[in-house]
Amino acid sequence: MVKGEWIKPGAIVIDCGINHVPGAWQDICERSVIFTDCPCSLSFSDIEISRSCIPKPIDQVAREIGLLPDELELYGQTKAKVHLSALKRLKNQPDGKYVVVTGITPTPLGEGKSTTTIGLVQALGAHLHQNVFACVRQPSQGPTFGIKGGAAGGGYSQVVPMEEFNLHLTGDIHAITAANNLVAAALDTRIFHEQTQNDQALYNRLVPSVNGVRKFSEIQIRRLQKLGINKTDPAALTKEEVNLFVRLDIDPATITWQRVLDTNDRFLRKITIGQSPTEGGFSRVAQFDITVSSEIMAVLALSDGLDDMKKRLGRMVVASNKRGEPVTTDDLGVTGALAVLMKDAVKPNLMQTLEGTPVFVHAGPFANIAHGNSSVLADKVALKLVGKEGFVVTEAGFGADIGMEKFFNIKCRYSDLRPNVVVLVATVRALKMHGGGPTVSAGVPLPKEYTEENLQLLAKGCSNLSKQIQNARLFGVPVVVAVNAFKTDTKAELALVVQLAKEAGAFDAVECTHWAEGGKGAVALARAVQRASQTPSNFRFLYNVELPVIDKIRIIAQQIYGASDIELLPEAQEKVAVYTKQGFGNLPICMAKTHLSLSHDPEQKGAPTGFILPIRDIRASVGAGFLYPLVGKMSTMPGLPTRPSFYDIDLDTTSGEVNGLF
Repeated sequence: MVKGEWIKPGAIVIDCGINHVPGAWQDICERSVIFTDCPCSLSFSDIEISRSCIPKPIDQVAREIGLLPDELELYGQTKAKVHLSALKRLKNQPDGKYVVVTGITPTPLGEGKSTTTIGLVQALGAHLHQNVFACVRQPSQGPTFGIKGGAAGGGYSQVVPMEEFNLHLTGDIHAITAANNLVAAALDTRIFHEQTQNDQALYNRLVPSVNGVRKFSEIQIRRLQKLGINKTDPAALTKEEVNLFVRLDIDPATITWQRVLDTNDRFLRKITIGQSPTEGGFSRVAQFDITVSSEIMAVLALSDGLDDMKKRLGRMVVASNKRGEPVTTDDLGVTGALAVLMKDAVKPNLMQTLEGTPVFVHAGPFANIAHGNSSVLADKVALKLVGKEGFVVTEAGFGADIGMEKFFNIKCRYSDLRPNVVVLVATVRALKMHGGGPTVSAGVPLPKEYTEENLQLLAKGCSNLSKQIQNARLFGVPVVVAVNAFKTDTKAELALVVQLAKEAGAFDAVECTHWAEGGKGAVALARAVQRASQTPSNFRFLYNVELPVIDKIRIIAQQIYGASDIELLPEAQEKVAVYTKQGFGNLPICMAKTHLSLSHDPEQKGAPTGFILPIRDIRASVGAGFLYPLVGKMSTMPGLPTRPSFYDIDLDTTSGEVNGLF
């Protein structure tokens, strides 16, 4: 009832509502919680809003959605892991409707995909009373302490508690870091020992005598079988067979496995390892990547269960030997140890939104340097729990040209799940940037072009929106555009985006105010998604994986990005030949490309055409199941800005509360 223009700066609007809850007001006053119904007066940080909500106990959420007590592993009062036995129990339950949220090419500030995902599920669940689940990625510590901040959503459309969500959660990313670096240590150690010992000395140490008995471990028997040696008695191997068994003969120049940590640290992009005198001069140039770009993260996200994850971990290729053959983690003997480190991480994490709707937070690969989607397992469990008429809303990272394309061509290919609706998030701000507006930078006030009405600039920038709608429709799925409204947007601007989205082929386009109003502000979007889900979804992949590697890359570049052709630099050409020879040429493609443009150049806005897409290198994530070309200057280790977010993050040692997250 209170209009924003009536309120003076600094005033507080409290809406007590009409539904009295005994004792609630006293609790609210004690915690200085403010609730507002007026979008224009919203001035509280995300973490303040998160704390204004007292979440339901997570075991209560689990009961409400149909999980059994023995399927839940509690991590305190607000989060839990869900055992995969739930998926087995529900295997005959029909799946619900499957919705993927993506976006136009964003500004560096982000356009609210996570917020829209949460707002949509709150609208479907708390307001339209549908069974609904959100499935989102766990954020990396790198952006949280760097420039982007957290990824729990924002305003009144958040996963809570947001500090739990944005920090350690249940330790999955730490497990991936430990597992990844165990592989790196095993790799370099094996090279060192092979260079400093003869065959017999290596054999005696790899197959030691314990209490007078020598035997192969299970993983060593697998290596023998791979070599065509069908023997189980260590004493029965010939000298030639011992040589084959103990010598991986790794070519250091072909090593693709890097160490990782979950921090933006630009000075680890290229390093020299092995400098200690104890390593006998066996040094080499290496690098660190950010943890979420580790192949183990991609394996977690694409696995179909614990057994499948273990097999994928064993198939990961770390280098080639001097004969040009792939060397895997199974060859290193480390597969079982990796499975042990990852045995808990494979279970999806259960949380909730501000309005009490359930959320799975599981896996977190970046979309620009990995495939950018949460886990297949979380989606599958959620689809069973919501039932045939329910909805599962999952998010694909960055723009539709990156996260959505990989969602369809990689995630859906391995999961066998078929989406019903695409929700494409757009903002007036980003579209003005694509129309030629000034540079948008984090931490810098927006130029007046973004805060004043400018229909001409906006209309020109809608070329990006049209292209991304076209990209989604290439896969045969209906598109609903969510116009995420900001307080500086005018009615005419919002109406223009809605109009042009429909003209470009969207099933519907809806203005949304979920950031300021929670689920209430996304009810129109939820109804549009419901209607779209009733229409036929003629899903299809963009390419056949049996096509040559270069052809698959070219199809993505031309049909999704708008390029006229691709250019493979010499290193990339060499990798195509190597991977094809090694039998990996039929894997899907995961392009590592800037998220700030449809092209490889972040300065090219709108919907550029006619450009040549340069492919610098191609790497293989064989365990995860894709090849990833590096486009342009794409880096796998982000750097910190001049003033990172950690300047504002602090701990109140009296209350124990985390401050400064956003």
